[in-house]
Formats: sequence, C-alpha cells, structure tokens
Amino acid sequence: MIFGFGGNKKKTKKAAKDRDEDEEEELVLFQGAINGVDPRLKENGKLVQAGLVRAKQLVSNAFSRRAEMIRLEPKAGATVATFYVDGVPFPAEKLSPQAGLAVTQMLKLLSGMDIKVRTKPQSGGMNAQFSNVNYLVRADSTPLPGGAERLILRAQDKSKKLFTPDDLGFSDDLRQKIRGWTSQRKGLVLGVGMPMSGVTTTTNALLRGIDGYLYTIYSLTDMTGREVSHVKQFETNPEDNFVQTVGRCKRAEGDVLYIDPIRDAEFAKLVVEEAEDITFLAEFTARDAADAIAKLVEMVGDPKLVSERLTAAVSQKLVRTLCQKCRQAFRPHPKLLAKVGLPPETKVLYRAFEASASEDSDEEPDECEQCGGMGYFGRVALIEAIEMTGAVKETVAGGGDAAAIKAAARKEKMQSFQSDGLRLVAEGRTSLEELQRVFKPTK
Repeated sequence: MIFGFGGNKKKTKKAAKDRDEDEEEELVLFQGAINGVDPRLKENGKLVQAGLVRAKQLVSNAFSRRAEMIRLEPKAGATVATFYVDGVPFPAEKLSPQAGLAVTQMLKLLSGMDIKVRTKPQSGGMNAQFSNVNYLVRADSTPLPGGAERLILRAQDKSKKLFTPDDLGFSDDLRQKIRGWTSQRKGLVLGVGMPMSGVTTTTNALLRGIDGYLYTIYSLTDMTGREVSHVKQFETNPEDNFVQTVGRCKRAEGDVLYIDPIRDAEFAKLVVEEAEDITFLAEFTARDAADAIAKLVEMVGDPKLVSERLTAAVSQKLVRTLCQKCRQAFRPHPKLLAKVGLPPETKVLYRAFEASASEDSDEEPDECEQCGGMGYFGRVALIEAIEMTGAVKETVAGGGDAAAIKAAARKEKMQSFQSDGLRLVAEGRTSLEELQRVFKPTK
C-alpha cells in the first residue's frame, strides 16, 4: 500500500435526507440525443407510459445528490440503481424487474440507442437540464447473461470542463516537462489509464499543455467533441495507410500528432518506428505508467527501440477534494509527518469535517450546505509521470518488468502518485484519509 498510515476505523456518513413527499418534485428535462436520433416517443407510447416518469425521477434524484454516474444492473430479482458521487458508490434504489427494464429501455431510447438490440454493447448520450444546470449525459449498455442489460450513465456539468493541466491540478514542474517533451519534435508520449478512468481527459490535458504558438499540432483521431483551439484536424486520404498519412503530416511541417489509442501490437510497432522525427501523443490502456511501458515493450518486441523512442508515460488517479467550506484544520504530530513523508516544518493539515452532536441534544448537527455532510466536494487528479531518462531508460532497454521500471523511476525521484498526493495534502486540497482510501489494496 502506498499510504500505509492510520488505523482501520470505519466512518459512516449520514444518508441524504428524504424528500418531503408532499413537496413538488423538480424533474430533469431531457433535451435530445447527442447523435440526433429521434426517439419517436409517439411510436413507443407504451414504453413512455411505463418508463419516462420513473426515468426522470431516477436521474433527477441522482443530479440532486451530485452523482456523476448512475449504474443500473439486474441483481437477485430486481434492478439495482447505484449512484457514484465523486467516485464513491452509494445505493440508490431497487426497482422491480418490470420497472427496471422500462427505465433502462427508456433511457436507451432517449440516448439514441436501438432498444430492439439487447445482445450487443451500445453507446449513446443525451443533453439534459436540471435545476438550471446543463448536462451532457453519456450512456453505455452492456449485455448480460440471460438477456439482461447493464446501463451506465455518466453526467458532465457543461459549465465545469476539465480540459487544461490547470483544471486537473498538474504541478508546475509537470507543466514545464510537457513543454520540454514536445520541444524535441520526436518520440511518443502516452496518456495512461484504465477504460472509463478519465484517461481521455488526462491525454487531452497533455495536449492542451503543448504550446500551440511554437508547435504545429495535428489530430488524426476523433476529438469526441473536445475542441482545442491550437489543434488542427488533419485531412486524411482514405486510400493512405498510417505511415503515408504521417509522411504527409511531416511534409505539412507538423510537430506533434495526436493519434488513435494504441491497442494492438501492429499499431504500436508502426508508431514507435515513425517516432524518430515527430512527436506522437496517444492513449494507452494500463494500470499505471510503469505497467504501460512494460506492455508497450511486449507489443513492440524491441526493448531498446522503445527505450529510445518513448519519451514519457503519464497516468492518473482521481481523488476527492476536501470541501473548502467545512474542512477541519489540525496540527499534525511530528511522527505522522515522518511516517508519510511530509516536511517536518508542516504546521497544519486538513481532514474532512466530522460533526458531533451535543450529548444534551437529540438534534442532528447541521450539514454543510455545499457538500451535504460528505466532507468532500469534487475530485482532482493525482499524476504519475515516468520519463525515459537515466536509470529508467537502462531498465527498459534491458527488458525490465513494470516493478523494475517503477523502482528505477523512484530512484530518479520522478513524480509518483505518492509524491503528487502528498503535494495535494500539503496544499489542503485533499486528506491523508482520502489517499489511504484510494490506495487501499483490493482483495
């Protein structure tokens, strides 16, 4: 475990207050599928009657609780809804199999999916408005055994876009390194993460960290609606292969190419071979930066070539940020500072607010209006960056595994999850308890 401090004391959070049944309930307004598909509500009248109101109630409840993700999944004779608030799952409600099916199909229909297809994965999305906030809701359905489906909705407040290195909390040192990596006009920079972990957001932040005034940046991939002012979508010829397209980019004086995610050995080899005189930026699926480098070596089959052509791998984990309105300051014990690696001159740290009701009162303590008593509000990225320099380069060229690569990076004092996490703790943006939660080993 990276952060091995503290005890195993479990904290319980007070559940969200039930709404007054007599109070008029505000419901979400669905504003159309993002792919432009007409849901044909009149032709699906029975489904609308059975599922529309329940779907609105479910999504409205999620938005009112600040949930960024809703998971609908059949389990043990019911459809279970789970809300994720700042990445932490909370049980929402259980629907009967009939109601669960109706809500799932209704949300698929509104997201521009084909409700007749239940045996293949589908993706879609819709625009929505709740409490004067506009959301982009992306939807993914996954078939399950027995003809059932799992539906996951991910909501993004359109006014809160995590696009730039500043938005994601990149350190000043890392922002400078990004500029240095791209100034070489060669090599491969990887944005690393597991699917649906925010890896696309991180890779786009790396892209936005490049100085567009000094370098010509072309995109050869789908930007998924993310517009970057200094990035030009390169017009490809359908008859050209990847190498030919890269050659045309070079002749057009391209310095940096944002390309499709690297998912197979054939593409990985092409990219590494072409990275001699142009910089590539791509997503890569792996647990962390060291794991990504080891997997890339396995795909390419040439450790020395990877050590020469790979510039850096950057991975991220999201941690909750302390609610700035109710966080509690405390003076840390010197032994705690020494144990976790914080400077001994650190005078104050912060933890999540813990309300304690008076022994003489039966009343519950007031909740923070901003975080609703959670103690946390929003998330920020922890960033790990491994560069191909010194001992790391030698380790990779020698065929070292992920553990050896990570050890070499630690020896070189490269930015790790631990060092970046402690930076955020020292800045009062998150807590030691939150780092312990995120890095707690899974059984």
